[in-house]
Amino acid sequence: MRALILGICALVGATVLGAAEKPLEIFFVDVEGGQATLFVSPAGQSLLIDTGWGYNAFRDADRIAAAAKLAKIKKIDYVLITHYHTDHVGGVPQLIQKIPVGTFIDHGPNRENSKDTATLYSEYQTATAGINHITAHPGDQLPIKGMNVVVVSADGNVIGHPLPGGGQPNSFCSGVPEKATDPSENARSTGVVITFGNLRIVDLGDLTWNKELELVCPNNKLGRADIFVVSHHGMDISNSPALVHALQPRVAIMDNGSKKGASPTAWDVVKSSPGLQDLWQLHFADAGGSEHNVQDPYIANVTEADTGYYLKVTAEPDGSFKVYNPRNKLSKDYPATR
Repeated sequence: MRALILGICALVGATVLGAAEKPLEIFFVDVEGGQATLFVSPAGQSLLIDTGWGYNAFRDADRIAAAAKLAKIKKIDYVLITHYHTDHVGGVPQLIQKIPVGTFIDHGPNRENSKDTATLYSEYQTATAGINHITAHPGDQLPIKGMNVVVVSADGNVIGHPLPGGGQPNSFCSGVPEKATDPSENARSTGVVITFGNLRIVDLGDLTWNKELELVCPNNKLGRADIFVVSHHGMDISNSPALVHALQPRVAIMDNGSKKGASPTAWDVVKSSPGLQDLWQLHFADAGGSEHNVQDPYIANVTEADTGYYLKVTAEPDGSFKVYNPRNKLSKDYPATR
């Protein structure tokens, strides 16, 4: 009997240890200058941030479904829509025809006074009718098992108090002016900070310049990041040096397209961030030339052809992670730092 009990305990212990050793997987799906980032936690729960473009013969929905298959999941538990622009919410109607979705998360009603955005929001509401729904507010912790996801911006509002590890005076605010007020949905983006053990990831959607300043000036409410999902595909109406340099990311990942995002000024801000080890891009940016693109191995798609290569991050709770580029099979490891 004692041997049987010891055997059962050993089996349970091995099972628990095996579960604890599972990594966090992140797929940066190529949706040609939009966003669709799939997180799969060790607990097996999934979060998709945005759904790419609509139409295009299910191109983006197919690519997201392919990433889900690689992650060995048959359902997306949560889909977070950062805002109601076509390259972020447009793919919803097609996505739910390809793979079941448990819950949609968004910032609430559309606030942008444009016909296109109103149409997109109406199509989103119609497509998601009857599916569970969460309205996100700054400070909310999203109910995703296996990782800590905190909303830091939503519907034009930002957190009022710093996150753990944040709150320090931000010297990078000096000399950074505000820009013209942005009335679009970009400024309403739902941004999150994701913590997995010692690893911290910042994804602010398309949050624009002035709202970034509210998050980090005069004090940096976010703290530092190991991985920064470059805001707004690398456009220069976002990516203030006050934000990017305060985050001091070890790695930045830019979901740009060949003809969208990766503006030279924003690219320079990211590349000059203190402590940055590498910037990875989903596409070679045609307008950037050799001076404003990273080296070939760090780019998922190097031609205008619709190749659709993703980037994948595999992360451990100690804060170590690796980035994998399936185009050239490059895998680079980043050790834990704390």
